[in-house]
Amino acid sequence: MTRPAPPETDQPLDRLLAIMARLRDPADGCPWDLEQTFETVAPYTVEEAYEVADAIERGDLSDLKDELGDLLFQVVFHARMAEEGGAFAFDDVVRAINDKMIRRHQHVFADETYASLAHQKQGWETLKAAERARKGKAGAASLLDDVPVGLPGLTRAVKLSKRAAGVGFVWPTVQDVVAKLHEEVGELEDEIAAGDLDKAREELGDVLFVVANLARTLEVDPEDALRLTNAKFVRRFKYVEAKLAERGKTPDQSDLAEMDALWDEAKAAEKAG
Repeated sequence: MTRPAPPETDQPLDRLLAIMARLRDPADGCPWDLEQTFETVAPYTVEEAYEVADAIERGDLSDLKDELGDLLFQVVFHARMAEEGGAFAFDDVVRAINDKMIRRHQHVFADETYASLAHQKQGWETLKAAERARKGKAGAASLLDDVPVGLPGLTRAVKLSKRAAGVGFVWPTVQDVVAKLHEEVGELEDEIAAGDLDKAREELGDVLFVVANLARTLEVDPEDALRLTNAKFVRRFKYVEAKLAERGKTPDQSDLAEMDALWDEAKAAEKAG
């Protein structure tokens, strides 16, 4: 017999938790939800975070509301599985973030003062290092051990280089990073010329790592910068497709010279607009 959904209440979060519990009910829950684990749900969690970022990028606040709900559901899903395993519950997740935010904002909730934003960032990093030490993640092993492997490559490269920079392992100036980038591009060109694709792959990784370092030095999020460029590429390529369609053609009926000329038109139109 089908049971009704948990009733509406004055506490929507309580209803969401009840819905999640119903979905994971061993007797009459959802078969798909029941077979999930932390590992199988994790990719969906990452995907939902990207969809939140996409809604923000598009300036679609209605869609952002929905995407934030999807992301919240991922938190509830993980917390429910943890509760079933006796590890922790959703309330414990909330308590933990409450405590962390108060602990990391002593200038708001206590008597700490910072002379500048840079000083505040330094204090933030000191607090995080102390937290890692309390968790046993510092000192005994590597400073880099708790940088998540599952992060996007460029994001993880920024975090790795930032952690190393915190102890002085860093190029002194932006110009030094740019010089290193030129050096790595030269090594990539050498391997391409030699026809060694395995080494070229390695050198390409070195180039990307230096690019991530440059982004960190410039205080630019490389994933954000790349998202903007991806959007620009899509926008300009659609212009090329539209102009070809006006000529009764598709891209595969065109050639590089024609499409490149239309691409330059798209660039010029953007600058003029």
